[in-house]
Amino acid sequence: MADFFTTPGGIAVLILAQVLAVVAFVMISLLFLVYGDRKIWAAVQMRRGPNVVGAYGLLQTVADALKYVVKEIVVPAGADKTVFMLAPMTSFVLAILAWAVIPFNETWVLSDINVAILFVFAVSSLEVYGVIMGGWASNSKYPFLGSLRSAAQMISYEVSLGLIIIGIIISAGSMNFGQIVASQDGGYGFFSWYWLPHLPMVFLFFISALAETNRPPFDLPEAESELVAGYQVEYSSTPFLLFMAGEYIAIFLMCALMSLLFFGGWLSPIPGLPDGALWMVAKMAFFFFLFAMVKAITPRYRYDQLMRIGWKVFLPLSLFWVVFVSFAAKFDWFWGAYARWTVGG
Repeated sequence: MADFFTTPGGIAVLILAQVLAVVAFVMISLLFLVYGDRKIWAAVQMRRGPNVVGAYGLLQTVADALKYVVKEIVVPAGADKTVFMLAPMTSFVLAILAWAVIPFNETWVLSDINVAILFVFAVSSLEVYGVIMGGWASNSKYPFLGSLRSAAQMISYEVSLGLIIIGIIISAGSMNFGQIVASQDGGYGFFSWYWLPHLPMVFLFFISALAETNRPPFDLPEAESELVAGYQVEYSSTPFLLFMAGEYIAIFLMCALMSLLFFGGWLSPIPGLPDGALWMVAKMAFFFFLFAMVKAITPRYRYDQLMRIGWKVFLPLSLFWVVFVSFAAKFDWFWGAYARWTVGG
């Protein structure tokens, strides 16, 4: 049996099993993310939230998913049916695809490539096409306006996210997530991680991630007060479910990126405690809690305010930070905190 896994067929089976394991983790997490999002929002508003289906309402998301699946798919008469159906599938598949390079432990990664960050950016930048396709194919002005907003918003904040990550790449000397985490493995635990030397960028990255994933207070592409529901207006049943799932998976991906880039990934915050995947998952859950709290307590921005912050505030600050980190790494400022590639963490 052991010899079988060294053959091409056995290797294919192993890869398929690993892919299914990652997809299963993401999809099961998705059920609890939606549940947690609703519960946190309800707690802030002093109401109960989901509490009927299953113990403490834990199966409410499963019931909602089944409800969407059994409903009739309604396609508007004037819609481009092919593009209309491809749009939610594109959004969902691209959101899942980015998880191929996300490590959960030192060796727990589907594809350990040296340009993992570039892969994530390439895939996540394509996600906007699903939104644009959905808005255009619906043949309605409200979805089309929502998709145009989303395109401008995602492109604007991807620039800031890219520049912020360049600072991390300069410090770590690598675009491989495993090596970035390894460069944060110092003798001071929590204080060895990149959140401390790159502290201003932690806040910029978090806010940019909110805008990149169309989360409140930057959910302008689906602002119900102006665009009914934005690019999702004409969608029902499973296609709508795929759009929503893609959005939550992208949010969870941003939580994973924050954990890996700034907070040590699977590293233990306390020296002496063992590292492991549980730390990675706990950090991701914590950042999703912050995403949910922002949704619950902040009012929606106007679109001109959103674009002004992206281009006039975040872009200059992140560009300045790249220059600062470059000089700090080159000249070994702050005891080598910005040049982990020279001091080995």
